[in-house]
Amino acid sequence: MTEPTDSDLRFAILIDADNVSEKYIQIILDEVANSGVATYKRIYGDWTSSRLASWKTCLLDNSIIPMQQYSYTYGKNATDSAMIIDAMDILYSGNVDGFAIVSSDSDFTRLAARLRESGMVVIGMGEQKTPQPFISACNSFKYLDLLYAASSAEEVDEEDEVDEDAGRAKSRRRKVSRGGGRNAADGTSASDDADASGPRRHPGDAGGVVVEFDTMDTEEDDVADEVPFGEMSRADRRRHLKKIRENINAICDKFSDDDGWVSLGQLGDQLPRRLPDFDVRNYGFKKLRPFLKSLGAYEFDEPTAESGQRQIYLRMRES
Repeated sequence: MTEPTDSDLRFAILIDADNVSEKYIQIILDEVANSGVATYKRIYGDWTSSRLASWKTCLLDNSIIPMQQYSYTYGKNATDSAMIIDAMDILYSGNVDGFAIVSSDSDFTRLAARLRESGMVVIGMGEQKTPQPFISACNSFKYLDLLYAASSAEEVDEEDEVDEDAGRAKSRRRKVSRGGGRNAADGTSASDDADASGPRRHPGDAGGVVVEFDTMDTEEDDVADEVPFGEMSRADRRRHLKKIRENINAICDKFSDDDGWVSLGQLGDQLPRRLPDFDVRNYGFKKLRPFLKSLGAYEFDEPTAESGQRQIYLRMRES
């Protein structure tokens, strides 16, 4: 029997409704889709409570099965126990290759560790308030609030671009209409004076001719891989970046050649193994290389192989 590829991995998504907002649902599903296929999609909570009413439409739209768990006594979280029991039942069924545990609660730390002991891939998802022990117990961990902020920033940027494009088109239409339709001197229309690649001309206010060119944005956006947002505090950002640099340096020491170069692909493979919660999107980037360049501590080399394939290497910058 062949081993399943990453795209074939079967995941059970288990969501703690008492601890997660419904606004994160698309991010949760997308992150699991990046790693495999969601075989189970279950969410746990007391659905007789009005607190979870906002989830109901979301569950129908995304085919997520609500698992009813009454709160037997005040102050005791029965939802956690129900999730843990179900997770173990699913584990022993042998129908999945991994679990996505969606909660910011440290009570699932032992569950994550137990699932990994059984060879399961465990993806944790929660907010920045998630305790470190639960993060460390997972193969990878996704900060939902940071990913949500990045996604919201992208949507705002796209809306602004659409508004700007519509504004430019409307402005061009106004300029053409002010041209007067046909020139009184030669009986030609304003649009007849320009070909597809040339200037557009219309009469000026003083009887002259005003020449206007359609400007095209041909410059590459140097920050196209950045998604600006400020949901991470400065102290957390400094602490995270320091830890990331230390691990990058350790990877460079271990895997680099005699000149100190290590391939970007190998670094990208090793870094999440050391830091389960590492994700360049947490820091406003979409790709690893722009993020590493922003640190200012590394130099890059991009030789082209004989096959024509470009390889990217980096090493610590000499001080």
